[in-house]
Amino acid sequence: MHDCMEKILIYNTLTRQKEEFKPIEPGKIKMFVCGSTVYDDAHLGHAKTYIEFDVVVRWLRYVGYNVYYVQNITDVDDKIIARAKEKGISAIELARMYEKRLFEDMEKLGVKQNVDSYPRSHDYIDAIKQQIQLLADKGFAYYLDGDVYYDVDKFSDYTKLSGMKLEDLTSHRIEPKEGKRHPYDFALWKASPPGEEPSWDINVKIDGREVALHGRPGWHIEDTAMTYSIFGPQYDIHGGASELIFPHHTNEIAQAEAAFGVKPFVRYWMHSGVLNVDGKKMSKSLHNFITVREFLSKYDGELLRLIAISTHYSKEINYTEQLVSNSYNRLNYLYQSAGAFYNMQESSADPEDSGDLDKALTEFENSFSSAMDDDFNTSLALSSLMLAAGRLKKFAESHKFISRSTKTAVFERFMRLASVFGILSIDKLAEPLPEEAQELIKKREALRNQKSFDEADKIRDKLK
Repeated sequence: MHDCMEKILIYNTLTRQKEEFKPIEPGKIKMFVCGSTVYDDAHLGHAKTYIEFDVVVRWLRYVGYNVYYVQNITDVDDKIIARAKEKGISAIELARMYEKRLFEDMEKLGVKQNVDSYPRSHDYIDAIKQQIQLLADKGFAYYLDGDVYYDVDKFSDYTKLSGMKLEDLTSHRIEPKEGKRHPYDFALWKASPPGEEPSWDINVKIDGREVALHGRPGWHIEDTAMTYSIFGPQYDIHGGASELIFPHHTNEIAQAEAAFGVKPFVRYWMHSGVLNVDGKKMSKSLHNFITVREFLSKYDGELLRLIAISTHYSKEINYTEQLVSNSYNRLNYLYQSAGAFYNMQESSADPEDSGDLDKALTEFENSFSSAMDDDFNTSLALSSLMLAAGRLKKFAESHKFISRSTKTAVFERFMRLASVFGILSIDKLAEPLPEEAQELIKKREALRNQKSFDEADKIRDKLK
């Protein structure tokens, strides 16, 4: 662990450059990541984002920051209402069902326990109403047939996050509505037909007259109402998938900065790359849609964590069976290497060269830290962890004994690095491999070194 005053660089989508991270309040970080709309089970794309930002949080806490990490639950949304009608249940029943399943999945992935709060949209209707009123008072909102829209032309910096030209926005995802002042104006409040739930009755004063509204909030204002209630008008880090840059995050900025008058609304914007399957965007129509539950029915959660961290968070991942296989082999190597060292026989004294092991581990710790401090470069940090594991394995194979104090100290340092990634369980290392298995592993390594791969694979099959 090192001093949280050490320099950490973050690539800020807002400024399009790496910047030295400086929190608003020294030693403390307020962080928000866009969570799930709970109308279906979480898929691997969700998992990639949540694992990657979980590792960011783990690292920031590792280096000494007090991080308050919030990930929202969107439980008021058109998709939820439509799916509930299909299933013949209420929208709130459907939302709670999939929220529960989401939490179960995130628990198995080692994500949920590091999130401090999962606020629901349902609980922030009053805050949403107050924010709509603020925007109306400042001339940024207008009424249209039971809806309330944000007047984008009133906000001069609307495209600063996306970098797109305003006239090009019509080619992207926008909300159709006849009568809008501009095509890219977005809903702050949407009218609901009679009897449709969830819905609320609120009153808002717009253009000098009181307007009675029946309906539900727009998607974008749910998040800014939450974060203002939790953090105030400005906070440190906002994360999410890159596909949310426009319109969602763009609209969050427009709402918050217009309503509260503090710029920038968020100091550092971080965006994770998408996950494709066999080179194609994941979609149900292509039959390549993989849920977290489907993955966990075949593999352990830490394998998915290893897949996510094998690439820098901002890059896309192309999910293939080969990637799963390679990651599985890497995870096995880490377990075998750490296990070999962990299960070494103990003595009262250390080998003469044990100091070399300590020195090597310090070098790996430094390279790991340098990688993580440089915009959370997990792929490079993972390389350092793999090299450290190899060094432990080599030491275990070339020495019969080690003192308990040295073994404990070295092993704990190695496992602290692994804990940043949320991988390697000491429970899986506690039982030493049988001597027969150890001999087979050594024989397999020798065959691989001789390039006798067919024979080596036969031994691998015996070890399964």
